[in-house]
Formats: sequence, structure tokens, C-alpha cells
Amino acid sequence: MSGGPIVRPYGDATGDGMVQVSFTLPVPHDKRAEGAALQLAAKMGLDPAMLVHSRQMGDGFTFFVVYGRVSHLVDLSAVRVVERDYPLLSAKEVNGLIRRRLRRKLSVVGACIGTDAHTVGIDAILNVKGIAGEKGLEYYRELRVTNLGAQVSVPDLVAAARAERADAVLVSQVVTQRDAHLHNTREMSAAFREAMPVGRRPLLVVGGPRFDELMAGELGVDRIFGRGTTPGEVASYLVHRLVAGGAAGPARAAAGATAAPGDRDRSAGRGTEGVGG
Repeated sequence: MSGGPIVRPYGDATGDGMVQVSFTLPVPHDKRAEGAALQLAAKMGLDPAMLVHSRQMGDGFTFFVVYGRVSHLVDLSAVRVVERDYPLLSAKEVNGLIRRRLRRKLSVVGACIGTDAHTVGIDAILNVKGIAGEKGLEYYRELRVTNLGAQVSVPDLVAAARAERADAVLVSQVVTQRDAHLHNTREMSAAFREAMPVGRRPLLVVGGPRFDELMAGELGVDRIFGRGTTPGEVASYLVHRLVAGGAAGPARAAAGATAAPGDRDRSAGRGTEGVGG
């Protein structure tokens, strides 16, 4: 075990190891179902386990909430997360950097791809109304935003990125059954690699509640944003990578380009055309 700080879950008292978990079993709501839930909790390591809630969820399904103690410890020094490695800028600072260094509007294309029809996430980032009182990317004067909406096919997304000379493509994925978000993202990144040469490819950014932010390189994208991401974080990242000279991301590194010529031109403000033009 690492020598870093060790913690245990907190329930009724510090370090008591108490946790609460919820799950659904494909069984009718009766005493046998409750016994099955406690058996599962015991196999998960909860000892003792207490059933605190159960409820019928349609024919043949029951939802449970179980409370109990676990013996597992958490080594904080072994936790791996993606930290924000760029400054968080105001809208005024974002617009100023783009205007001074890029000398043209930065083009952003966004969409929900595949069969995903959940536009709440992409709209929260792109639409001027934004989320939680923070304006979306359409509010930024130096960003040209194209929101393609829901259920956009990958070929149509690539075509739109070409037509709009996109510097960045933002994709939201909420539907995750059978890892649809991962399959769609891999298909999208592969399509852009095939359609556009290194250095002319837009920055590929995906987001959604079920993504692992550490999987950017594996999925072939430059950045993954998770739950709770704000428009300001996305705008600041785009400026960091495309205007302020941020380091090349996983997708470009995987393609064998540590600093593609197109990236260098955009960072220095010398480029006069968007990516994919």
C-alpha cells in the first residue's frame, strides 16, 4: 500500500466505513426479493448490510437502497484524475486573445452524434442562454458557433466541419447503453483522421456524464469533459489549445505530430483559414 493519505467512507461517524448503494434486480417486489438484495450486498462486501428502501419498478423489477459497512480503504495518492491545466478566462479575455492573436473568428461546430437525441448538454455549452447563469459559446463575439443539434451522422459532422472551416468540433454523448458513447466517439475520431490530414484536423472535444476523462488518447480525441463542465471552461480550453499555444493533445500525439504546422500557425495568429478548409 502506498504511503499517501488513506481514508475510509464516512457514514454515522468518522472512518466507520458506512456506505449507501442502490440497484435494481429483475425480481418481483416481495420478501424473497429483499433477501436477494441483502445477499448481493453481502457479496459486495457490506457487512452488516441493512435494507433501507425497496420499491416495485414495473412488472418483475424491484429497486433497492442498502446501507452497510465496508472494510476497504482509499489511497488518495493512487487516485488519477485530469486536472485543469489551463487558466480559466472571462468572456472578455477569451474574445481579446482570439482577436489579437488569431485575427479572425474561431469556428466551433457542435452536435450529438449517432442516435443520441439528448441535446441538453450540447445546448448548455453552445446556446447563448448557457447554464446556471453562465452564457454559452454563442455569447462570445469572437466565436462562430454552428450547432447541428441531435442525431447527426458522423459523415454529416465531418462535412459540416469542412464547410464551416471548424477549428474545433464539440460532441455530446448522453446515451451510454452498451457503451454507445465510446463506439460513437471512436467512429467519429477515425472519420476525422481519414478525412483530414494531421495539422488540418479540428480539435476534437467530447463530453457527457459517463465518459472517463482519462480515456482521451484511447478514444482518439483531444479532450474529454465530464459532468458539471461549464461553457467558460470549454471556451478557455479552446483558446489555450488553439490560440495561446497550448501543448498538442492525445489525438495529435497518437497521430505522430507533437506540434502540427496548422496548430503552430493558429497559435501564433498567422493562420488565415480555419481547419479543414
